[in-house]
Amino acid sequence: MKKILAEYEAEKFLSKYLPVAKSFLCKESASIVSAAKKLGYPVVLKIISKQALHKSEIGGVAIVKNQGELLGAFNSLVSAAKQNKIKFDGILVQEFVEGKEVMLGIKNDATFGHVLAFGIGGKYVEILKDITFRSCPITKEDAEQMIDELKFKQLLFGARNEKPIDKNILVNTLVALSQLPEKNKKIEELDINPFIINEKQGKVADARIVFN
Repeated sequence: MKKILAEYEAEKFLSKYLPVAKSFLCKESASIVSAAKKLGYPVVLKIISKQALHKSEIGGVAIVKNQGELLGAFNSLVSAAKQNKIKFDGILVQEFVEGKEVMLGIKNDATFGHVLAFGIGGKYVEILKDITFRSCPITKEDAEQMIDELKFKQLLFGARNEKPIDKNILVNTLVALSQLPEKNKKIEELDINPFIINEKQGKVADARIVFN
């Protein structure tokens, strides 16, 4: 029987190994107001449900700039869940992290064993399909090569006069993630999209894990 961890549980699991965006899982509006106050605006609200693993497709994500927008965004997410007949565990209130979006993943391949995937992330992951792979675990040199193999790597390193990301953070994150299957052999699939990275920090901002 496979066990699926939706975002909140997956991020709780990953926080032992990788930096994760701060968040609170809330059930009602009062706790959402309190969570947003603790995190500071802007915040991100998300529907948390095993039936809604691709949240943006059902209108299950909202960026909230101030308290005036908070309850309206909360009500919209609850309506979206009802409209799509989704049973949800609550609404996640998450810190807003600014930066470039990459995707990180692990898949247990029948031939190669656990394989690490890395590519340009966010909503364009399916369109760009700019992804590279290595068998787990990897070295720092492997991580550097994976970054260099991306066709759109310039998006990460200062295209259009934007600030480049910290490459060392990305290298260390790839290495740390690749070591995860040695500690947790039952990982069947692990998807992090996005991992948001800038010139100072990188954080997991959405994740899903399947254990066999």
